[in-house]
Amino acid sequence: MALVVGNSIGSGVFLLPASLAPYGLNSVLAWAFTACGAILLAIVFARLSRAYPAAGGPYAYVHLAFGPFTAFIVAWGYWISIWVGNAAIATGAVSYLSPLLPWIADVPGASGAVTLFFLWLLTFVNWYGIQASGWVQSVTTVLKVLPLLAVAGLGVFTVRSGKFAALAGIPLSVSGTTAAATLTLWALLGLESATIPADKVHDPSRTIPAATLLGAVITALICILACTTVLLLVPPQTLAQSNAPFVDLATQYWGSTAGKLLALFAAISGFGALNGWILLQGELPNAMAKSGVFPQIFARESPRRTPTFALFFSSGLVTVLILMNYQRSMVSIFTFMILLSTTACLVLYVLCSLALLRLQWTGQLQRSPLGAPRTGTVPLAIVGVIAAAYSLWALVGAGAEAVGWGAVLLLLGVPLYYLVRKKP
Repeated sequence: MALVVGNSIGSGVFLLPASLAPYGLNSVLAWAFTACGAILLAIVFARLSRAYPAAGGPYAYVHLAFGPFTAFIVAWGYWISIWVGNAAIATGAVSYLSPLLPWIADVPGASGAVTLFFLWLLTFVNWYGIQASGWVQSVTTVLKVLPLLAVAGLGVFTVRSGKFAALAGIPLSVSGTTAAATLTLWALLGLESATIPADKVHDPSRTIPAATLLGAVITALICILACTTVLLLVPPQTLAQSNAPFVDLATQYWGSTAGKLLALFAAISGFGALNGWILLQGELPNAMAKSGVFPQIFARESPRRTPTFALFFSSGLVTVLILMNYQRSMVSIFTFMILLSTTACLVLYVLCSLALLRLQWTGQLQRSPLGAPRTGTVPLAIVGVIAAAYSLWALVGAGAEAVGWGAVLLLLGVPLYYLVRKKP
């Protein structure tokens, strides 16, 4: 559950209220859509993981439903989305340390060096063993949730109905809600995290579905309450120019010391998310290599059963992106790649929802190898249809340019697939 909550709640949620401010009440409606969509997707992954608790999670589900080629293309895009996203998470987490350690921003190259230090520190934690990574994930998840719960509690006891009038100046619209929903979904990406390292989880057919559902619900509730509280309590003119809206709120109500403390927790939140995503950036290509659709070198493991080459190779790619980000000419390319990574996640959500429907239609979901209990056919089909439709809707909200280049990104994996498949 810490993996689901910790991977979803990273450094981005602490900036989200400023991004949502221009949409007014549309953002509140968007949160409702996003929470419902995320919970439906969590049900999809929970049901699939209960029936097929195989390593690789989404890759395994799509492989069963649509074959190795489709599964490879989806997993290829998802793997790229992970290590591209890790570059952004690492950079964002270190940026929150700047108010506490000014030399990070003042000394040339210090920010990049600190970012790489934490990236490789957490890479070695994941290489050391799954239990070490799980311990770091559990501790950082508790620490990151505490300030968000404090802000949510402030909202429950402080917000009055009149506060919503400040958001009512911007009219409700389909386009506004769709744009805001795309932003709120970014805060909940990662609900599938528990399904990927399934072969290293005790009693996965029970543990993973419970962790996925509970993690998604907890994440949605915390994000909705905390972000909406900031939208309602921080003056709009302050929020529009804020680089740290949660820090502004803490400073406004609890003083400057609380603001600095919240900045520290935001950094911890980012590092916790980075730890969890580093785990996945190694486990996914490792599972693909074992399945025979990725270079076999990615299947190499340490004596502690950690994917040594996959972890270090992926973090090497993240290192390149971080260094690119510190060259001014590459910033726009880096930002665009982040948008592509989000598109790849949405494609995975669409295919996994369709995989649920196909496996149910063919009867494979009911006669799963571990004898998973039957689920009502019609209700589960409805969940799959709505989850697929929601994912497509969010994909459209990402924009035609991002979707087009996302398709190019997926197609780049085709030559690799056939090159690897030809080898004995």
